[in-house]
Amino acid sequence: MILYISKNSVVKYLIKFVFLLFIQNAQGQTSFYFNGEEVKAGTKKHFNILITDNQDSTFIPISVFNGAKSGSVLGITAGIHGYEYPPIIAAQKLINSINPLELEGTVILVQIANLESFTKRSPFTNPIDNKNLNRVFPGKKNGTITEQIGFFISENVITKSHYFIDMHSGDAPEDLMPYAAYYSNDQMTEISNKGKKMAISLAFDHVIVFNTNGKSYMKQNEPSLYCSAEAFKRGIPAIDIECGHLGKAEPFLIKKIESSVLNLMQHLKMIKNDHLTNSNNPIIINNRFYIEAKYQGIFYASKKAGEYVSKGMKLGYITDFFGNTIDTVHANANGIILMIVATPPINIDETIAVIGEVN
Repeated sequence: MILYISKNSVVKYLIKFVFLLFIQNAQGQTSFYFNGEEVKAGTKKHFNILITDNQDSTFIPISVFNGAKSGSVLGITAGIHGYEYPPIIAAQKLINSINPLELEGTVILVQIANLESFTKRSPFTNPIDNKNLNRVFPGKKNGTITEQIGFFISENVITKSHYFIDMHSGDAPEDLMPYAAYYSNDQMTEISNKGKKMAISLAFDHVIVFNTNGKSYMKQNEPSLYCSAEAFKRGIPAIDIECGHLGKAEPFLIKKIESSVLNLMQHLKMIKNDHLTNSNNPIIINNRFYIEAKYQGIFYASKKAGEYVSKGMKLGYITDFFGNTIDTVHANANGIILMIVATPPINIDETIAVIGEVN
């Protein structure tokens, strides 16, 4: 049998071949290796990373986008808390929003870090070992499932990144206002300043400063606990998104997170974003004040996240299980409510509200 190939097919093949050579050589980008697998320039690849302690197991879905041109590596995590849905769905949207052929550099996107928390609808903790993933970093290679997840992200996502962003929202009981945040330390001014510019580029109205001066988790012999704190501790500019509340997957907040990440990527000169949201002059919040519950019972909130309060103002009250008021909760500072519990159950020492001091 004689196989005939048309002249047009040959031309198309040659054009494609030359284009691939252009991507891999002329632009200076090389293949990126993740978990022992190659991701060629101008392509994306999805990974299911198995995590097991030989008794229980789970996996981490991760997408790697290796750009057509060389550049920085951006690490992104979503679903550190699996009940925080807006960042997780925004990460799904980013699969199609990030085009490797138009990308300079590489993006490592952890789609859902805490898959068991997500699939089992478990707020805050992984139901396999009842541990909070955002309290175990840098994790342990041979630890529990949650500790192994933290270890994998620390060693295979964070260490490969030049910049890092951890995406969150209000968990099941949390009424939370949207904001960006960055890590800062007086001994790490250059990294801190880069983080500040990254946080502002997200185009939120409020930016929180995570001041790490004197924090025990910054000591080399102490665990960093938090995902983005682990990145900052390793000398990587690190920021957070908090956008969404009460575990609701509201479309406009999902879109806000997606567009904010694209804003950040334009700021880092990784993409050209034609739909850039201008980075306005955000309100910077340096200090936060926490209010913990003194009693177990039922909490009735009289304020919402995003409302301004003055010190001494009533935020709500707690009753016992027969409806008798046992405590009235007041603001302990002037400022804006960043988060307030908006579901009835409350326990001793739980955070009822967080107030951001506004200068």
